[in-house]
Amino acid sequence: MPHAKFLLKTGHPQVVGSFGSSLDLRSAALSTVQNSCNIAEIRLDLLDSDEWKTPPWQHLSGMPLLFTARRAEEGGAQLLNAATRIQRLRNALEHAACIDIEVASIDEMSGFLDEITDLNIPWIASYHDFRQLPSSATLGQAAEKAKNAGAAVFKAAAHLHSPAELALLAEFQLADHGIPVATMGMGPLAPVSRLLCAQCGSHLNYGYLGSTATAPGQWDSALLKQAITRLVQISRDSD
Repeated sequence: MPHAKFLLKTGHPQVVGSFGSSLDLRSAALSTVQNSCNIAEIRLDLLDSDEWKTPPWQHLSGMPLLFTARRAEEGGAQLLNAATRIQRLRNALEHAACIDIEVASIDEMSGFLDEITDLNIPWIASYHDFRQLPSSATLGQAAEKAKNAGAAVFKAAAHLHSPAELALLAEFQLADHGIPVATMGMGPLAPVSRLLCAQCGSHLNYGYLGSTATAPGQWDSALLKQAITRLVQISRDSD
C-alpha cells in the first residue's frame, strides 16, 4: 500500500485523527476515518511487536497516514529506546505520508531524519508537557530547533491551568516563528484551547478516532472537524 500524500494547507486548519488503541485502529472503517479527519495518526508505541506481521492499517488504503513512535517521557505507551522507535518508524515508511519526531529526539534520530528527507516524507517536530505550559521563550527555542532541523511543522501540546495560560498559548500561535506551528492545550481547558488555537492559525489540530483519547481533554476527531469547519465558515462570512 503506497502512502497517500498529505498537503499542508497554509491558512487552512486541518484535523489529525489519532488512534488511541490497536482495537480502535483495526475496527475503524475507512469511510468513517475519511469523514473524521484530514490525516490519521497511528501510534506505533501502542502496538505490540506481534502486530507487525500484517500491518493493522492496511484497510485504510488511500488515507494519508501519520506515524508516531512516541518516547515514554512525552506520553509514549511503552519504554522504547531510540533505536527501537526508529526501527518501528522505518518499517512503516512505505505507508507514511508524514512522520512525527519529538524535538527532544532530533539529535539522536538525526540519521533517520536524513533518510525520510531523502524520501521526501515531511515530518512534524513535536513537544509535549503534561504538567504545565512552558514559557514562550522555551517554546520558541524548541520551534527554532525544529525549523533548523528541517521539520515541516512544529507542534506544541501543554497542560493548561488557567485562562491566562490559554491566552499565552494563543499568543504564541499568533506569532511568526519561521515555521508552521500547531498548538493545543491538555487538561480541562483542552477542548476550548483546540478551537481557539485553530482560529489563531494552528495548522494541525488533534482529535481521537475510535473510543480512546490520546491526550487529556481531547475532542472526538469527527466533532472537532465539524467545529473547526464551522469556525472557518464563520470567519469567511465575517470578512
